[in-house]
Amino acid sequence: MKNELIDFRGVGGLLPASLSRPGNVDAFAAERQSRLGGDRGVRSMLKVATLILLVVCSFSPFSMTAVEGRKHTLKLGTLAPTGTSFHKQLMLLKDRWGKASSGAVQLMVYPDGRQGTEAEMVAAMGLGSLQAGLLTAAGLSQIEPSVVALQSMPVAFRSLEEVDQIAVRMAPMLEQRLSAKGYAVLFWSDSGWVRFFTKQAVTLPDDLRKLKLFSWAGGKGEFEAWRAAGFNPVALEPNEIFSSLGTGIISAAPMPPFFALATQVDTVAPFMLEINWAPLVGALVVRKDAWEKISEAQRSELLKIASEIGGEIKARGRSEAAESVAAMKKRKLKVQPMNAEAQAAWDSAADKIRDKIRGPVVPVDLYDAVQGHLKDIRSGSGAGK
Repeated sequence: MKNELIDFRGVGGLLPASLSRPGNVDAFAAERQSRLGGDRGVRSMLKVATLILLVVCSFSPFSMTAVEGRKHTLKLGTLAPTGTSFHKQLMLLKDRWGKASSGAVQLMVYPDGRQGTEAEMVAAMGLGSLQAGLLTAAGLSQIEPSVVALQSMPVAFRSLEEVDQIAVRMAPMLEQRLSAKGYAVLFWSDSGWVRFFTKQAVTLPDDLRKLKLFSWAGGKGEFEAWRAAGFNPVALEPNEIFSSLGTGIISAAPMPPFFALATQVDTVAPFMLEINWAPLVGALVVRKDAWEKISEAQRSELLKIASEIGGEIKARGRSEAAESVAAMKKRKLKVQPMNAEAQAAWDSAADKIRDKIRGPVVPVDLYDAVQGHLKDIRSGSGAGK
């Protein structure tokens, strides 16, 4: 077979094209050895030619294009049901990130708990099989326990405006702690108030004490707090709520209205107590090692887009709460309104478990910080801080 030659002028002469074909290296070496008079000359010439070839290729435009065109895939898990505003906004985030990065950053969204419970998703992120998650405070607490300060303080907030102000004040500290655990926060959000959905009418705490109440399986402290207050908690995962209500394992569950509508909880628990129990707070977090593989310039643009999406998720989630209640009323949901007597009774019930929340559930420093900020906000002395 004719031994074609590739002209590498400026690299040291002519090399056979067959050198790149498997099985031909030894033949070429033998041929060169006979010509050069020794194995040492062959090895020396090959080393020099290979080194120069690598240097030339490293500065070629094809090599630079490969580096600049590197793709980054981020797999994101969430419990958000398909079709909800949360899911739709995440899909919009995927599209906008793809366009902004010219396809270099690909976001893969897994809704409906397809990647497991939030605790399982956090474990998957720890192993690297997932790189990101849109998680509630309960899920985030598996990474950094202090995050529950935004969610696990019953009837602590009087309005969503207070929720917003506390989130702004607490976010820097919480983000720093999450960063220390290896996670970057792209945005915080919430979906409005958690309400109680029950199989029979509930207005006062004593009404709820007669029922079997869902308590998140990963929240041992919350479970103990419920028991200390005289309630009957049953530890389950969120994806077990609907079936457990249907079979009678539980007869009450706290959740935001949009989740009840999406999972049809109102068909098995047709009563809702209109209490502002606590906000359902969450955040989109991503592993820092995966995030920082993306160029700084691209990260800046992607973070800006994520912030916009996070704001839209919060706005839509809050408005969706009222829309969800209206939709469920058409399916015969009965709303139990709060009055002054009921509010006072629930405030008293929350006060009785304060010591079970401060410390066992919410770290003491975070609990006290939230209470201090709320005092400032309500007195007017902390306005604008």
